[in-house]
Amino acid sequence: MADGANAILVGRRGRGGEAAGTSGTPRRLRGDAPVAVVAAVFVLAQLVLVHPSMGLGWDEIVYVSQVTTHHPAAFFSAPRSRGVSLLAAPVASWSASTELLRGYLAVLSGLGLYLALRAWKGLFPTRVLATAGAFFATLWVTLFYGPQAMPNYWVAIGALVTVGCALRVLGAGRGRAGRGALWGVAAGAVLMALMRPTDAVWVALPLLVLVLARRHWPLLLALAGGLAAGGVEWVIEAYAWYGGLGERLSRASEIQGDLGWNIAVDDQMRSLGGRGLCRPCTGAMPHPVVTLWWLLLPVVAVLGAVVAVRARRATATLLPLACAVTAAVPYLFMIGYAAPRFLQPAYALLAVPVADALWHLVKAGRDRWRPVAATLVALAVTGHLAVQFSVLVGTVDRNVESREDWARVADELHRLGVSPPCLLTEHESIPVGYYTGCSSGATSGNNENTTAAEIVHTARRIPVAALTGPGGTPPAYARDWASYRVTDLEIRIAPPG
Repeated sequence: MADGANAILVGRRGRGGEAAGTSGTPRRLRGDAPVAVVAAVFVLAQLVLVHPSMGLGWDEIVYVSQVTTHHPAAFFSAPRSRGVSLLAAPVASWSASTELLRGYLAVLSGLGLYLALRAWKGLFPTRVLATAGAFFATLWVTLFYGPQAMPNYWVAIGALVTVGCALRVLGAGRGRAGRGALWGVAAGAVLMALMRPTDAVWVALPLLVLVLARRHWPLLLALAGGLAAGGVEWVIEAYAWYGGLGERLSRASEIQGDLGWNIAVDDQMRSLGGRGLCRPCTGAMPHPVVTLWWLLLPVVAVLGAVVAVRARRATATLLPLACAVTAAVPYLFMIGYAAPRFLQPAYALLAVPVADALWHLVKAGRDRWRPVAATLVALAVTGHLAVQFSVLVGTVDRNVESREDWARVADELHRLGVSPPCLLTEHESIPVGYYTGCSSGATSGNNENTTAAEIVHTARRIPVAALTGPGGTPPAYARDWASYRVTDLEIRIAPPG
């Protein structure tokens, strides 16, 4: 294979013990050390910069509440998958401590990053892998969501494992190393599909095309089998609760604003300033300094592709680039809103060719230009870190404040006599309900799970409160209930009995 991963494996031997099987254990450990350091610093940065005591966000509450015994389960809408709930279960199933859950997820995310980069060992020098990990780990969106119970980071990790191991399979042939990498492909595909089945399919499309073109049936079996194993629960749930797979996909599309041709590139750019969810995505663009890295990223990635083609190792660079493109397509061109976390799988897959391109810029060319190139790259890295950490600090502060607001409303509800078992309905009933210890309900919208008649009937047995946001009107069934003002919410509480 002239430009394939096999040539890469051969070409990389003898460079500091970076290809498997060329040195003893101590040397292999030394070769892994930079990647391990990046993963460890990533964990530490999460614990320091993202407050472990930061309360759970809206989506986190939905996922975590599915496995807790101390809070009622929130409504689980069609697009969601159970993978995050399973990930959080070892802690959330027995402890209500947010700090413990965040610490557990931070450590787990660091371990995931280390293993994902290890999947690329031998395909690129260790310095490239460490740089790729550092780039991905220092994005504010990666640091912010690493210790959170959210799916997109884990789709990114699964994508890195799947693509890296697939390249190893293509390079190693049918031997023992190839069989081990096949298990890695299956594991990465399972992880992606457990977290977000539709994202997993988009990521895997170029790899499926390549495997079919080369008729590598063991690799096809590992990839398709992994996707099927990870997505089977989602499919079964579709038939059990939604009337079939087509109905669930249709409902998921409806909840996400009816998926179809829609240019959301500008929406994603607006969200780069630290907006967790940009829906509707209006307002001014962030400062150009904040968006500059995002605009330069595809340019550097293309440079990485050019470098790879010239070095006759195109497959190892073009495949992750292609998977990054397909992973990003639905969130750039098929959805009417934006969240920066949606593009995490694309960022992770771009990280390796981008890191390779940066090292090429530093080391290539005439000797007199190398210090200039190195200085420019160093300045770019410094600017990148300054921007990312600045956005991260602001994002964390805003989210800490908003989640403290939910906790304050919960405290006031307790003072007004609304305590478990209880039911909250309408505006922000899911997050406020979780903090109050109540079930949540909605008679319309994406989280519709009850009716006005059922709410009135429930109010005869347990405390029920309807929440109305700024500028809203109370629901008809609650207009005669006692009214209270808490922060910017109007709360209507049903009379006892």
